[in-house]
Amino acid sequence: KIEVEHVISKKLQLKRKAEGLKSDLMRQFESQVHDFMDSLIEESASLESTPLPAAFSPPQSDKERSKLHVQPPQGHGKHFVTQRSLLELFEVNHIRTIYHMFIALLILFILSTFVVDFLDEGLVLDFDLLVYAFGQFPLVVCTWLCMFLSVLLVPYTLFHLWSQSQSGSHGQQRLYTWLFGSAFLLYQGLCLGFLPTYVVVTNSLPPASCFIVIIEQVRLMMKAHSFVRENVPRVLAWQKDKTPQVSQYLYFLFAPTLIYRDKYPRNPVTRWGYVAAKLLQVLGCLFYTYYIFVRLCIPQFRSISLQLFNLRAMVLCVFNSILPVLVLLLGFFAFLHCWLNAFAEMLRFADRMFYKDWWNSTSYANYYRTWNVVVHDWLYYYVYKDFLLSQKRFRPAAMFFVFTVSAVVHEYILAVSFGFFYPVLFCLFMCFGMFNFIFHDRRKGPIWNILMWTSLFLGQGVIMCLYSQEWYARRYCPLKESSFLDLLKPRSW
Repeated sequence: KIEVEHVISKKLQLKRKAEGLKSDLMRQFESQVHDFMDSLIEESASLESTPLPAAFSPPQSDKERSKLHVQPPQGHGKHFVTQRSLLELFEVNHIRTIYHMFIALLILFILSTFVVDFLDEGLVLDFDLLVYAFGQFPLVVCTWLCMFLSVLLVPYTLFHLWSQSQSGSHGQQRLYTWLFGSAFLLYQGLCLGFLPTYVVVTNSLPPASCFIVIIEQVRLMMKAHSFVRENVPRVLAWQKDKTPQVSQYLYFLFAPTLIYRDKYPRNPVTRWGYVAAKLLQVLGCLFYTYYIFVRLCIPQFRSISLQLFNLRAMVLCVFNSILPVLVLLLGFFAFLHCWLNAFAEMLRFADRMFYKDWWNSTSYANYYRTWNVVVHDWLYYYVYKDFLLSQKRFRPAAMFFVFTVSAVVHEYILAVSFGFFYPVLFCLFMCFGMFNFIFHDRRKGPIWNILMWTSLFLGQGVIMCLYSQEWYARRYCPLKESSFLDLLKPRSW
């Protein structure tokens, strides 16, 4: 009888898990159907907004005439739905084992570092690398506060004043649009673009502190652009009663999305235990990365940088840097899964599709679309589609423009964070980006997924090797008087 009850309970547990997986799959299927229907609505809206020839158009007032030249109303872009992140499948025991394997590997890294330090120097708990990387943290916090308060006040105030000025004559509307638009662009370029970078460079912030400031700078600039881009067409369509409130804009600044909406799908409650677990996982990934650099990267690159350069050393450096590809996976798991889910849970933000199954990609076209859905959505709606509004026939040019913008921003972040210009990531980004014109999603075989993972590992090794060599070269070979050309020329060469 006990055995029968045990078997029945096992079956009930499997049934519950199967029902949970079924509901998750149905949510994902519904979201894909929503995206497909949204694309059809966008195409129909663009056809409907095409003006008729003058001979067939009835006389119109100024108010009616202005409606023909506005963008489609809000809601014809990204559609937010309630859905979970894919890695929540860690709740399934068989998949959770992979998570346990990474924890076991972290424990081995900690034991290895502790034993080696104990044998060399005795009982010493040394975290000099973390202390250095996150140095001058109070300045980072002050800089972020200034950036955040300016983004909260300036774009909303400019937009509100501009919307109030759209009730005058046509000439006055154009004048105020030009004035407030120029003020917003000046704010984006000077106050939000130049000043944080100036603070970072003049104070010589260490890499991790630089990275935090520059990432937040780029994120806030993208959010401000989305807020203006989504709400200006509503004012032009004479929907001033639907202008956003300050509370809605403030929620958007913290929400884990770069696409503005007045309302998002919300969960009924906040699970604070879930939030604490995700933040602890972020902290664990930080220490994981620390031990990878201490045990695998720094000893190797420090010794290689003191040797004469030759092809054999370069090849060995690249292939030895493939193992620390764990840094790529840790960065994905820590930020795109744990960090964004923690903020989504605190804000009860229900759309958790921050990434898709990029690990199953068989082409770089699919990889770029699924690796970081948050940034991809912003690039798709505000760069790619806005480019096509003016040049509808040049889709390859729009795709090339998107890749160029993304590559430049990525290289800008690394250049400011490391303190030198070495466009390795830019070249690799553009090189693999061009594969979108060659390798498309028609190739679905497993061999293409293997090739993509192989190129990811190799590219990560090249990036880590070359940037590390340049980092140590600039410390071992300082210049007394450096010109602008010396700043651009790689010191490791």
